[in-house]
Parts: sequence; C-alpha cells; structure tokens
Amino acid sequence: RVSTLLRSIKISKVKLYDADPHVLRAFLGTGVEFVIGIGNEHVPAMVSSTVAQAWLQQHVVPHLHAGARITCITVGNEAFKGNDTALQASLLPAMHSVHQALGALGLQGRVNVTTAHSLDIMGVSYPPSAGAFAPGAVPHLQPFLKFLSATRAPFLINCYPFFAYKDDPARVPLDYVLFQPNAGVTDPNTGLNYDNMLYAQVDAVYSAIKALGHTDVDVKVSETGWPSRGDPDEVGATPQHAGTYIGNLLRRIEMKQGTPLRPAVPIDVYVFALFNENLKPGPASERNYGLFYPDGTPVYNVGLRGYLPPMADSQGARQFTQAVHVILLIAIATVAFALS
Repeated sequence: RVSTLLRSIKISKVKLYDADPHVLRAFLGTGVEFVIGIGNEHVPAMVSSTVAQAWLQQHVVPHLHAGARITCITVGNEAFKGNDTALQASLLPAMHSVHQALGALGLQGRVNVTTAHSLDIMGVSYPPSAGAFAPGAVPHLQPFLKFLSATRAPFLINCYPFFAYKDDPARVPLDYVLFQPNAGVTDPNTGLNYDNMLYAQVDAVYSAIKALGHTDVDVKVSETGWPSRGDPDEVGATPQHAGTYIGNLLRRIEMKQGTPLRPAVPIDVYVFALFNENLKPGPASERNYGLFYPDGTPVYNVGLRGYLPPMADSQGARQFTQAVHVILLIAIATVAFALS
C-alpha cells in the first residue's frame, strides 16, 4: 500500500532507518532507490568484518539480486549527538568494516557507506563562511572526512530550521525559515545573500568541511521537515507553516536550485517524514512531522495527493496505524522528483 502511494506521487527515493525486508520486497520492480540503515545499537558489532559481511549477506545481497535499488548504507544515526562513547568510538571502524565487506562481495562502488549527523556537531554556523565543527567533534570528523573523500560518499546532515524558530521566534524571521519572500541575510565575508535558513545551514557545513581540508565531499540533507502540530511551547508547529515550508522547498527543488556557495549543484534533500508517528515519545511535534496520516490522507496540501489502497480488514488497519514508527523519509531528488 505504501509502495502504491509513493508511486502515485512520483517519489523515486526513500530513506529507511533500518533494512526491513518486508519494505524492500514491497518495492521490488518499482525502480525506487533506497538508503538503508544500521541502527546505533548494532554499530559496535559491525566493527567485526565477519559480522558486517553476514549483515550484508542477510539484508542487502538478496534484495539486490532480486532487483532492489540500494545505493547507500548509513551506519548509525546522529552518533555524536549524545554521550554514547562506545558508539562514537566504533562508528568509523564499523564504516570501514562495512565498506570492506561490500568490496569482498563485489559491491564496492555500487553501494556507498556513510552516516547521518545532527546539526549539533556544528560549533559555529553563522555566518555560513565561518562555519566550523564543534571542537569536541573535530577529532572524530577528521578521519571520517578522509574516509568519505576516499570512498566518494556524501556527508549527511539533518537540518531543521523549525528548531531555530521555535527556540527564538522573536529574533528568527518566520519568512526566512519558511522560504517566503524576504530581504535575506548577507554573509559579510563572501557577500553572498541567503534568503532561507536551510541553505545557510548547508553552506556552513561546507565551510566546516573545507576548514578541515576537504573540498571534494558533497553535503546532502538527510532529514528536514516541519511539524504540523506541537505542544503549547512549540511555537510555529502548525499545518499552515508545515505546508508552507515543504511546499516552498519542493518548488526550490523543482527549480534545481543550488545553495549560494554552490549554485550549480542542485541541493539534495530527504523530507522527514512520510507518515505521522503516533507511538513516538517526546513532545507532540515528534509525532507530527508526517505529510500523510496513516490512512493516506494528506496532513496538509502541498500538491502531493496520492492514492493509498484500502486495507482489506480492520485488524490490518489497526496494525498499519501502529506500525508507522517504521519510519520512511520521502527523498526529493532533483533529477527524479516531478509533480504530476
């Protein structure tokens, strides 16, 4: 049913946080391209080449042989956001191990290996040209960037302008974070003008990467979105603002627009998320990032009116509603996304 929905709205790229075989089998023959993930809890074990190869044999190889399009594996997610030192210490060795196992299976170059970072790894993000990683993250990121450069894999960053607006609505202009017309902010060092916060965040990451000696690593936004509902203290979490943010972002992508620092390189963005997540803990916003309700009804209208076939029975419908914590991200690809 989800496969039918995504095809009906012309989505051709999806990011998963795991490698659920039921999901991958459901998309066989559709041409949809997948980023799959190894959860943080499994990362330390992946340091073993034997474990890494066994994981690939179970979760990747059969689906590729069946015709699935898996192009990237993310090892962990936002590993440096918390204080899990064991996870952080094992992240890069695990990535090396998975990469080497791909080579042993003849898949090197066909599937790349990376991880996704929270914007919390940034120590300085304004102005974009002064972007720098937090001092505590630099020792981890130096060898990590060397690995990405050598394997031609992207640097994935999760960017949410919503958080900046929620934390300081009096000083962060709403039009600036929602891609609405505004005078923008000019970087005093480069003279480049930014009319939205997302592009400024991406260029700050590019500057931080360059400060560590790399200009050959592409930055991709592995998550961005805006909640349609939140708690009373979550300013800006409304269907109107969510629809404006996503709708304007889609229009920028349709234009194949790049950031001011890299105008010729169309920005690559994954939108979080396909469905609202009724079982997710935390503030109300965490359960309301979806573009759709579990029955396929749009939460707000940005032109993505798809078709979700009816569930055969009410028990199945209940199971589907409670399964929305199996998270899908809609991947908006500059060359693959088209509005119908």
